[in-house]
Amino acid sequence: MDEVLRIIKDIQAGNIKPIYFLMGEETYYIDKLSEYIEQNILQEHERDFNQTVLYGRDVTIEDVVGNAKRYPMMADRQVVIVKEAQDLSRTIDKLESYAENPQDTTVLVICYKYKTLDKRKKVTKILEKQGVVFESKKLYENQVGDWLKRVLAGKKLNIEPKAAAMFVDFLGTDLSRIANEIDKLAIILKPGETITPAVIEENIGFSKDFNPFEFRKAIGERNQLKAYQIADYFAQNPKDNPIVLTVGLVFSFFSQLLQYHGLKDKNPKNVATALRINPYFVKDYELAARNYPMKKVSSIVATMRDIDVKSKGVGASNLPVSDLLKEMLVKIFN
Repeated sequence: MDEVLRIIKDIQAGNIKPIYFLMGEETYYIDKLSEYIEQNILQEHERDFNQTVLYGRDVTIEDVVGNAKRYPMMADRQVVIVKEAQDLSRTIDKLESYAENPQDTTVLVICYKYKTLDKRKKVTKILEKQGVVFESKKLYENQVGDWLKRVLAGKKLNIEPKAAAMFVDFLGTDLSRIANEIDKLAIILKPGETITPAVIEENIGFSKDFNPFEFRKAIGERNQLKAYQIADYFAQNPKDNPIVLTVGLVFSFFSQLLQYHGLKDKNPKNVATALRINPYFVKDYELAARNYPMKKVSSIVATMRDIDVKSKGVGASNLPVSDLLKEMLVKIFN
C-alpha cells in the first residue's frame, strides 16, 4: 500500500510517467491504480477524445502502440489504458521498442494481472527506466488484518479481530472481494462504528457461530460437541461451505500447529511472524498445542491428506459430505 500511495502522490505532484506497467497476483491494487489514473490525469471534458480503454483479448501490441503514438486533441496529453493485458503475454516483448522512446504526451497504463514480467528481461529494465513497474503481491493472511484496518480507517470505521478473521476465512486474501463487502457495510454503518461478527452475519450472511473460523477454533479447543454441530451445519449447507475449503482450512491449521511445536522461540510476536497469523490468534495455537502433542499433530496432518483426497472425489466419490466430516473429526479427536 505504501508504494501505491507513493505513485499516487507523484501523480498529484505532477510527476507523471509515460508508462505504468501494473502487474502481479493481487488485482486489487492494479485496479485501484488504473482507476485513479483514469479519473485524475485528464479533466472530465478532455476524456472523450483523449482517453482510450483497450482490452488485451481484443487487440495486439501493435494496436496498443498505434494508439499510444497518437497525439492528444485539445489537451496536453492522452491516456491509453490496456486492461486484461495478460492476454498479450506471448507478445509483450514487442512493447520494448515503444518503451525505449515513449510518446511524451501519452500516459500508457498496462494492467497485467495474475502474471509478472521476468525482471531479467530487457523489456522489464526499459520499462523500469522509462516509467513505473509496479508489482502487486498477494498478502499473507496475517497481513490482511492490518490492511483492513487501514482501509476502514479511511471510511472512519473499526473492526473486531474475530470479524476480520471471518472475512479471511470466507473470502481468503482476495482484497477485491473483501473491499466489495466493506463497501456494502460502509453504506449501512455510521462513521465511528465497529464491524462485529454480528454485523457481518446480519448484513453479509456469514454465520458468526457456524463458520470455518469457529470450526477450526472448536477443534483446537477439543470442543467436540461444538465441532460436530458445526460439521452438521456444513453438511446441510454444502454450497455455502464447500467441503474442499473446509478440509483445506483444517489441514492448514494443523500444518501451522506442527510448525508451532517446532519453534524454539514461542514468544507471541515470533509465533505470529513464523506462522504468518494475526497476533490476536496466537493464544488459539498455544491452547491447541497443549491439546495436541507433536506426535498426534503429525498423525493428524497425514490423516488430513487422506481426507483431502477423498473430499475431491478420489476413491470416495459416493461418500456423503456429512460422513466425510464425521470421519475427519473422529480421527482428529481419537
